Amino acid sequence: MRKLLPLFGALLCGALGVLAFSPFDFWPLALVSLAGLFAVTHHCSPGPAATRGFAWSLGLYLPGLWWIHNSMTIFGGLPLPVAFVLVALLAAYLSLYTSLALWLAHRFVASPRARLLWVLPVLLIGADWLRGWMLTGFPWLWFGYSQLDGPLAGLAPMFGVQGISWLLLFSAAALWRLGNGLRWRAAAFAVVLWGLGVASQQLQWVSPTETLRVALVQGNIEQSLKWIPGQLEHSLKRYLDLTRPALHADLVIWPESALPASEQQLAPWLEQVDKLMAERNQSLITGLVSRPAAGEVYNAVLGLGNGRYQPGQGNRYYKQQLVPIGEFVPLGDLLRPLAPFFNLPMSSFSRGESGQADIHAAGRDLSVAICYEVAFPGLVRANMKPTTDFLLTVSNDTWFGRSIGPWQHQQIARMRALELGRPMIRATNNGVTLVTDEKGRMSASLPQFEQGVLTAEVTGMTGLTPYARFGNLPLLAVLGLSLLIASRCRQPAGRLMMAERRLFK
Repeated sequence: MRKLLPLFGALLCGALGVLAFSPFDFWPLALVSLAGLFAVTHHCSPGPAATRGFAWSLGLYLPGLWWIHNSMTIFGGLPLPVAFVLVALLAAYLSLYTSLALWLAHRFVASPRARLLWVLPVLLIGADWLRGWMLTGFPWLWFGYSQLDGPLAGLAPMFGVQGISWLLLFSAAALWRLGNGLRWRAAAFAVVLWGLGVASQQLQWVSPTETLRVALVQGNIEQSLKWIPGQLEHSLKRYLDLTRPALHADLVIWPESALPASEQQLAPWLEQVDKLMAERNQSLITGLVSRPAAGEVYNAVLGLGNGRYQPGQGNRYYKQQLVPIGEFVPLGDLLRPLAPFFNLPMSSFSRGESGQADIHAAGRDLSVAICYEVAFPGLVRANMKPTTDFLLTVSNDTWFGRSIGPWQHQQIARMRALELGRPMIRATNNGVTLVTDEKGRMSASLPQFEQGVLTAEVTGMTGLTPYARFGNLPLLAVLGLSLLIASRCRQPAGRLMMAERRLFK
């Protein structure tokens, strides 16, 4: 039993980390969770450190991603125990990266101080990056997101969300050392960095341009009803009925796949809507499915309102980052016959090309990310142009019911606004529909699970934040410096103490 206690402690510390994210937003628990990880692994040999790191990560991902089971049980037809096993397997897979980072640090870094303060934070950031890249990537529950409304938010426009994650890791390591009566200099250094993070919130990297009046339509149509025969007319009527009163908006936005039929099927209806919006001197952006050619099916966003719509016209965006299982099924011929879960509606999408143009609507340029794409900071940054006025993401989180998933999703979207210095406009089918300013601060929102229209004025921005301009280069410089300092920790004790005094004095 005594051997199991550290594993239970690691699981508990990982689970505490979930409370640092939305909708709970207890951001100090990010430090508590990470300090717990270092506490249970610091004095271990490589094998036990990797095992406890795996347990900590499992404690984070299993409850933190449990919301995924809604799509499996409610819409995929799987029994709850089977869904639990699948979510647990996903959590275990994601935990392997943390386990590997701890094994490498404990196997190859002899100095405990170098390993804890300078190497492990770098390797754990590397583990996050690998999670966000391997097998198409799953970049979720990065601890930097927990600071969106915390004191370190000002670092995001300079170093991105993972720059904040690194400082949390370093700070947690320094706090653990301080709590064990070890040297205070690293903790003092962390306090200085936090002070800089707080001060950086006052920096203004971008400048305002013109204001846009937007109307975001939240249809709140049940996912179980959306694709059944006879529902199409009901959906079209609901969105038009909600849109008609929004006469004072420059731009009306409908969410991801708002129209449960292909663009080609709806072409005559879309032509009428396009002319209606042109007569009202408004623009409309809507999510829908497009089948431009045989064998091609795209999750698309389309801009209307110039009165000249034709199927296949420009001013559209095709989703690039598809959701595994939900939008494409690896080894589909083998998996689809096994369970309805592998044969969800619209789970055979094609992948859009990179380098697509912004959507132009109401005289403004909007950089688009569809649903899951907004979780990929590199993709959203690559999509944005210097001329982009706003960031736009359309989503349909109906798959995940009354869970914490949509709240984690909106937190991620708001971080993209902060990193890139552009207001974020987020239109969803059933919430969380919102508008932010260029610092990711929510300025207007609609309640979940209600149909309605969110009207707001949003001021566009021009200019580039350091993160928009340089991407991860500033963070890579910090990580490289951290490893350089770690290499100095191999010196004899006397010389090492002198180097530390020079660094932290």
